[in-house]
Amino acid sequence: MTGETLRIGFLPLVDAALPILAHELGFAEAEGVQLELVRDMTWATVRDRLLYGHTDAAHMVAPLAIATALGRDRPAVPMAVPFVLGLNGNAITFSTALADAVGLGDELGDPVTIGAALKQVAAERAAQGRRLRFGVVHRYSSHNYMLRYWLAGVGIRPDHDVEIAVTSPPFAADALAAGEVDGICVGEPWNSIAVDRGVGRIALATAQIWRRGVEKVLALRAEVADERRDSVLKLIRALHDAAAWFVRPDTAEQSADILAGSAYLDASRDAILRAITDRIRLVPGGPPVHYPDFMFQYREAANFPWRSQAAWLYSQMARWDGLPYSDADAATAAGVFRPDLYREALAGSGAPLPGASSKLEGGLDQPIGAGSVQGRLVLGADRFFDRRAFDPEDIPGYLAALR
Repeated sequence: MTGETLRIGFLPLVDAALPILAHELGFAEAEGVQLELVRDMTWATVRDRLLYGHTDAAHMVAPLAIATALGRDRPAVPMAVPFVLGLNGNAITFSTALADAVGLGDELGDPVTIGAALKQVAAERAAQGRRLRFGVVHRYSSHNYMLRYWLAGVGIRPDHDVEIAVTSPPFAADALAAGEVDGICVGEPWNSIAVDRGVGRIALATAQIWRRGVEKVLALRAEVADERRDSVLKLIRALHDAAAWFVRPDTAEQSADILAGSAYLDASRDAILRAITDRIRLVPGGPPVHYPDFMFQYREAANFPWRSQAAWLYSQMARWDGLPYSDADAATAAGVFRPDLYREALAGSGAPLPGASSKLEGGLDQPIGAGSVQGRLVLGADRFFDRRAFDPEDIPGYLAALR
């Protein structure tokens, strides 16, 4: 079966799996759409290629789609996110020197305990006139906001007590090795590669900071989503089928083989397989540690674009850009996420479809049944490490409580 072609930009990360597998395994072709995948090395290039029409859609860090719609750093362009490609899947990795200084063990530690030790080291370094520096993949990335949220929550002031710079994921391990940064917050397999090279040790999984936190999304210009709606709906169905395949235990080996290829991640198959199977090697040569749901696709309507998650990202954007809260900007940010397209694409498929488009974020300690218009929906624990909850209906109150 042949059909219309969609060009999709991506970065070489494990959470680019769904469009890659939709293409390689024929899920897109079965829906009548052809995919052409375009690999880049920085999120800025992925965004620019999308905005100038060189690609039709992109694997993108969620906050960048929102920042683009709000006109941060460039003229505003309306954006549409009809599908979430994955939740969590990132980690914070320290240089071996910083890991020793804070006393990292050979297990994933507690965010508060590690934060207290890091605060002391950061103060010592700042007093010496050489602040700790952390690398994130883009100013408008979930990596940046997860890192900042954690640092601020343990009493370390980003941009004051420590520096935060931008480094491309494929070069993050090199930046650690060269001493350009003391820590990185990136997606897999680049944390694992830093560990395997002996230049870093994993301190935290970002799932420890916000369980079920939104990560990568399928992003399009809003006009493309409208003009090519039928093809976009087909793409959503193909990605959903790819997600169901990807999370099956019996497909992990084949997924790792595909993703490791030179056209895609061009990286260690073993490191990729560990990420897919929720196993993290924290220290060089150490045994992988199992951390359930380190990466999260498919279950619990994980691919559904909750507008409340977009609203949380906007709250962090306002917080760290130092801009006042705006009702209009909050509405624009939430409107980037398009649950209407998701529901339309999967209606009649049997996939669980949430009845609501927004929810309290960070309020669940245990799985709970949720209202759905199709299928049975259970949502899992989604706590922030500091136990705060985010109400998308009261962003000003939330921001005031964080100060």
